[in-house]
Amino acid sequence: MTPPRVVAEPVGGGPLARAAVEGRTPSGWYAPRPKGAAAWRAHAEQVRAQTDPEWLAALAPAFNASGAAARRLESVAQGRGVVITTGQQPGLFGGPGYTWLKALSARALADKIEQATGIPAAPVFWAATDDADFAEASWTAVAFDEEVRRLRIERQGFDGQVMAAQPLGDVERHFQELCAAAGSAPHLELLEHARRAYRADATVGSAYVELMRALFEPMGIAVLDAYHPAVRDAARPTLVEALRRAPVIDEAVSLRSVAIERAGFRAQVARVPKLSLVFRVSSNGVKERIPISQTGDVAVQPQLVLSANVLLRPVVERAILPTIGYFGGPGEVAYFAQVGAVAEALGRPLPVVLPRWSATIIEPVIDRMLGRLGMVFNDIKPPHQAERRMGDRAMPPLVRDTLEALRRDVDAKLNVLRDSPEGTAMVHAQTIEGARHQLKFRIDRLERRFRAAALKAETTALKDLGSVRAALMPEGQRQERVLNPLPLVARHGEALMDLLRAGAATHATHMLGGA
Repeated sequence: MTPPRVVAEPVGGGPLARAAVEGRTPSGWYAPRPKGAAAWRAHAEQVRAQTDPEWLAALAPAFNASGAAARRLESVAQGRGVVITTGQQPGLFGGPGYTWLKALSARALADKIEQATGIPAAPVFWAATDDADFAEASWTAVAFDEEVRRLRIERQGFDGQVMAAQPLGDVERHFQELCAAAGSAPHLELLEHARRAYRADATVGSAYVELMRALFEPMGIAVLDAYHPAVRDAARPTLVEALRRAPVIDEAVSLRSVAIERAGFRAQVARVPKLSLVFRVSSNGVKERIPISQTGDVAVQPQLVLSANVLLRPVVERAILPTIGYFGGPGEVAYFAQVGAVAEALGRPLPVVLPRWSATIIEPVIDRMLGRLGMVFNDIKPPHQAERRMGDRAMPPLVRDTLEALRRDVDAKLNVLRDSPEGTAMVHAQTIEGARHQLKFRIDRLERRFRAAALKAETTALKDLGSVRAALMPEGQRQERVLNPLPLVARHGEALMDLLRAGAATHATHMLGGA
């Protein structure tokens, strides 16, 4: 079988994320990214000195690691090593493709760090089962020919409930659609991992953790269940300190948000006045932000379950793990500008954020369709551009040439009127230019109608374009942000995984060098 192509792309994002990746943000917003093996070694040694040597013993139940992942974690713990982390909130059947790209980014850089510095390093995936965003956790998407189909589950539990406590319910119908999207794939054992994890008696969070472990642990990537009691216990001192210093943290976030806006960017996470960055979690798993006015009382209640807001979570992670870098997507890279303010207000080290690897997988059948269309991947990214090109090619030459000649004639005749004393003596030049605009608008509209009529006859080409868009730019977004990767990996197996690992390794080389 011909292997697919993997096309690496910039991680993208808004202006703040791009400026951060390119190193164009003001000093102090972000922890400097080490450049070169010596800088990474010095950074790793500093992190090791700041981390409790018994961190793995405390967190081992939350990892529940086995196989290659367990061996790698143990090597790091025994050798006073470090970890490269990444993470994601739960998504149905593992969520979109960028979840895998994050994990592979962390694994590749851990390998590079270990090789370049001699310090043991391991990748860790932080499964954010303490997240309560059911709208994001409830869906995944697959491509069926020209159609992108969202598979969505209904809420079984409470609004605001953490995914570790949110009942999953019966997802057999959704699983069958996932299998149908894979077709007659030769590596269906991957889908069996999803079937075993997504049982009706599971929670949204527990199913996600089980699937991620089944997929990532053989690659040496350990998966940490963020809502496990061991993590909550380890995080509690930092969360209590954040409650005690809530007014200071709130002011720091406010000032940083103002600085971000004044620099011409937009703060990724909106500040909510009067609320701290810590949640309390009820006995049924429902989260509630703690008001700043109540933080003193809550801090002295040891029975309360606490959880971190998104801006506090990286600081917590850095406190309980020997993390030397976190791989994030564009949104995460952007909000780390505010995370830095939180860390400073707490007197904690600023976590280093790294842009994850970004890529699109182009299967051979989709490549052939692009070839028949006479296009490349970039041609189908802009909305409507591909249709316009197809319509232009399908339009009879006589029609196309006549419309172009008509435009030239309008320009030539109106130029004569505009430039002649007789014309401008009777009508102002602006009136002539207004007429030019109206006439060309009508010619453009006539051309669009001709193009649409010609395009209707291109049924095979339109079908190909629909399939290409569903596979590469589903719902007008990047493939990695929408489509579940399980059907792709089930179809191509290790051939695809080898390409993904190689691409992630190239990205890690850039990260090691600071590029």
